[in-house]
Amino acid sequence: MPLIKSSTYAAPWWLTNGHLQTIFPLLRKVEGIRYRRERFITADEDFLDLDWAENGSRRIAILSHGLEGNTQRNYVLGMIRALHRRGWDALAWNYRSCSGEPNRKPRWYHSGETADLHSVIQHLASRKQYSEIALIGFSLGGNVTLKYLGEQGTSVHPLITKAIVFSVPCDLKSSAIKLARPSNKLYMMRFMKTLHQKVKEKKRMYPGLIDDRNLSKIRTFVQFDDHYTAPIHGFKNADDYFAQCSSRQFLASIRIPTLLVNAANDPFLDEPSFPYDEATASSHFFFESPQSGGHMGFVAFEKGEYWSETRAMEFLNSCS
Repeated sequence: MPLIKSSTYAAPWWLTNGHLQTIFPLLRKVEGIRYRRERFITADEDFLDLDWAENGSRRIAILSHGLEGNTQRNYVLGMIRALHRRGWDALAWNYRSCSGEPNRKPRWYHSGETADLHSVIQHLASRKQYSEIALIGFSLGGNVTLKYLGEQGTSVHPLITKAIVFSVPCDLKSSAIKLARPSNKLYMMRFMKTLHQKVKEKKRMYPGLIDDRNLSKIRTFVQFDDHYTAPIHGFKNADDYFAQCSSRQFLASIRIPTLLVNAANDPFLDEPSFPYDEATASSHFFFESPQSGGHMGFVAFEKGEYWSETRAMEFLNSCS
């Protein structure tokens, strides 16, 4: 019954709510991480840019970033620094269209795209350099990670021994609806700005295939996913996309130690993204819900690490 009923995280007293706890980490600077970039060509002749942060270890973590993020986000860099301090290598991968260069195909990425993660894992494993692989996911990347592990079930690659994810919208529809609330307008505007830019890029690359005539009227994820994400990636509509790609339905099939940490005051998440029942019924899926932390917040100042980074290392080592 791996439901973790008591969390050790408490936000600094001056970060008084989930919004402040979400926004403050955006100001953080993490220095000292040096990447070696590899361009990996996918089976459909597109590409993924992989960023390796190596220090000669036999253990490696694959990091999957959040919506409209990339491997330069401070939450990715902070986690890599924590991994290096504990003797791990890291591989952070950029989703299609997220590395600073438009990808080649009309499609890009979405919350349930597990085939690309599988390709990265297979590519890493084929090097026969590592004895252990961990998966770490953030927000959308956490949903992809959980869905992937559930899909794989007992067939998960034997090198993958554990996983930990943070701030995950396990139920995509409820999160999309919550983010459309007036209190979350600033977050929605930030996401829509970059997503609109990607639609315009695809329009230039594929005139006649991508329709951007009503793009300025699209202001929510439900609208965007209904008009673009769903049809471009083979779903009937936004509801079909949400239903097929939400990770909550896959949690019961996870067969390696996996920890999900969702803060109770996360402004992006609603009740369906807090899978207490699934954790209670599972021998492999752990769920922890601190009262504070916001979305990808978990601010702390202990040795330059955020609590999420320290917690991830504790979990990885405890399951070794």
